[in-house]
Amino acid sequence: MNEEYSSAESAEEYRPAGEKLQKVLARMGVGSRRDVEEWIARGRIKVNGVDATLGQRIGYKDAIALDGRLLRREEDEVVRRVLIYNKPEGEVCTRSDPEGRPTVFDRLPRPKSGRWINIGRLDINTTGLLMFTTDGELANRLMHPSYEMDREYAVRVRGEVTDEMLENLKNGVVLEDGPARFTDIKEAPQGDGFNRWFHCVVMEGRNREVRRLWESQGLVVSRLKRVRFGPVFLTADMSVGRWREMGQAEVDILAGEVGLKPMALPGMTGKARDKLDRQQRKSAKPVAGERSRSSRGDGRGEGRGQGSQLAERPADVKRSQRPAKGRDERSSPNLTERPSRQPAAAQPGKRRSQPAGEGQRPGFRRK
Repeated sequence: MNEEYSSAESAEEYRPAGEKLQKVLARMGVGSRRDVEEWIARGRIKVNGVDATLGQRIGYKDAIALDGRLLRREEDEVVRRVLIYNKPEGEVCTRSDPEGRPTVFDRLPRPKSGRWINIGRLDINTTGLLMFTTDGELANRLMHPSYEMDREYAVRVRGEVTDEMLENLKNGVVLEDGPARFTDIKEAPQGDGFNRWFHCVVMEGRNREVRRLWESQGLVVSRLKRVRFGPVFLTADMSVGRWREMGQAEVDILAGEVGLKPMALPGMTGKARDKLDRQQRKSAKPVAGERSRSSRGDGRGEGRGQGSQLAERPADVKRSQRPAKGRDERSSPNLTERPSRQPAAAQPGKRRSQPAGEGQRPGFRRK
């Protein structure tokens, strides 16, 4: 077995003694750090029978309870699984909805240990790429601004869009919760008249930020779809309402983007794999009302045939080489190449990516 996956190193790396409570629970897959901090503030978590406090550090033998239910400490060992999901319109990003609306968790398979944590959110009227993981630390890092995971959206705008408006959106405007801007905007060739498609990138995951930015210019967003999150992009084989699980190589690349060491995916029996395949096939059934909508396109060729890709990139932007599929691989990678965060000397034999221009991110044509 590869040394980096050895049980000894895992025990040493992930033992929770003396660590902050929210970090331990996030790593267990109970929730993200942000979720846990909110639960602590609301008095839902107790340590050794006493209400937990923000920033509290715990030892390996401390008993943790959530809503009166004692958490099994065997779950301290991290299980890192990642799902990609193409969210349809009409689903909410919560586990349960008081209004009875469908949620993004309804279609997902039930993990054997831990629970799915959504990596970012989309509002009920926004479609496209969502990711879920059982590793709370991975979720926290991918959402944290310090790791610069940019989000790319395809947006259909109704109204006359001027060059001055686009400059305003790139330079920054002040919204009710502070300054915001697009780091890139590129018009798609599709669209006519007062309905034009654009691709835009934001560096944060603030509530309805993309819609509010366009609305600040007096425009109306009639459709909004996320097509990329960091290095992960949506492809044409991911029909609306469908999910798939990332394979080992993909998960390792994604974790490496935020400074986490590789971790072996849990083993899967033939029976469990067959069950997962059945669930994936079931999730691939068309969502009511989405088939006709997809045929109208999203400004990137959606609905133009199986060969097209939703996250298609300009020819001069290279993608990373797809790793060979091993026996444990569940599907082909959906990852784009991103500029290295390490010095070139730390990556012998690799060609260093050309640095992006001011405000430019992967996925946009560089001049």
